[in-house]
Amino acid sequence: MENTWKVLKSEEEYDFALERTIEIFHAERGTPDFEELELLLLLVKDYEDRHFHIPSPDPIAAIKLKLEEKGLKQKDLEHIIGSKGYVSQVLSGKKELTLKMIKGLHNYLGISADTLLAAGK
Repeated sequence: MENTWKVLKSEEEYDFALERTIEIFHAERGTPDFEELELLLLLVKDYEDRHFHIPSPDPIAAIKLKLEEKGLKQKDLEHIIGSKGYVSQVLSGKKELTLKMIKGLHNYLGISADTLLAAGK
């Protein structure tokens, strides 16, 4: 297929590009299909960035999920957030995360700072 791709402007073009991407997904590096695949991936991402809003994850939900994944309890956050009561207030949304807490949670739980900073937005 001759490469005539351009910026995707309609859902029809997007769907067609997705179908073609799936067809050539396992193309070998250095082949014309691989070059086309690289271009299609950029075009599809561009279309999705412009048309599909993905909401930021909820920081409190992310903290609770990480606690569960790691088998930790709220008390395990006291050295980062403060007293048992303060941890409870933060996790219930009654108190906001501070930058110091965000840094500590990022380092301790491995949650991205961007996700944690979404708390203040």
